Amino acid sequence: MEETAVFLFSCPDRKGIVARVSNFIYRNGGNILHSDEHRDHQLGIFFMRVEWSLAGFRIPKSRLPGEISKLAKELGASYRLYFSSQRPRVAIFVSKLLHCLYDILVRYRSGELNAEIPLIVSNYRDAEPVAEHFGLKFYHFPVTKENRLEQEERELELLRRENIELVVLARYDRILSPKFVEAYRNRIISVHHSFLPAFVGKDAYEQAFRRGVKIIGATAHFVTEELDAGPIIEQDIVRVSHRDSLEDFKRKGEDAEKVVLSRALKWYTERKLLVYDNKTVVFD
Repeated sequence: MEETAVFLFSCPDRKGIVARVSNFIYRNGGNILHSDEHRDHQLGIFFMRVEWSLAGFRIPKSRLPGEISKLAKELGASYRLYFSSQRPRVAIFVSKLLHCLYDILVRYRSGELNAEIPLIVSNYRDAEPVAEHFGLKFYHFPVTKENRLEQEERELELLRRENIELVVLARYDRILSPKFVEAYRNRIISVHHSFLPAFVGKDAYEQAFRRGVKIIGATAHFVTEELDAGPIIEQDIVRVSHRDSLEDFKRKGEDAEKVVLSRALKWYTERKLLVYDNKTVVFD
């Protein structure tokens, strides 16, 4: 497939932004393949994602970052420039529940995700046979209260060595330290087993069951220092009733977990996410 570039940005809203960006691509021989935009009228912020083909584009790829930087400065924009040939390297962190891990790896092997997944990290060994089956490296970092920060340092060193861009917490049952979160700000995606902001914490299904809810859900979000309070990327729901046991809640909820986490990961790898004001813009 032909290589493309993606310009993902936000800036103060004003007239002419779309025209300026489109004209930049047109004047340099580019063909726009996808374009999407959003305006937050309350905050006065404009958001845009534009993707164009580099075939015949007159600005060499090596010079494009500098030219985009000039354009962004003109717009007063915070931005990212991505190339389709540069697939993000993703590390998956998991504990004992493996349903999300299996779902991601099947999608990955089928070519659904534009990413590289070289390794799995876990505080248990349950996922080691899964890593072996899929031909991935497995790293075991048992975590206790006493060694938590020391193990995180080792994990961060591993992520740096492997050039990891994104960390996916596929039902990883440890809370990350502020230092770890800061090192991967807006680059850690977790899945929570409830429709946030309801039922935060580790026993969400138990809380929902005791409350007698009629709908349960799952939430994929970026991780912040505050537990289960990061920018929400995707959510989905499942109906339940008084006939459902706690085990039914968990079984039904796990399907929703797989769906929302895989969607969030796919959108990230397609460069369709922008974070602002503890919220996300998810472009079409």
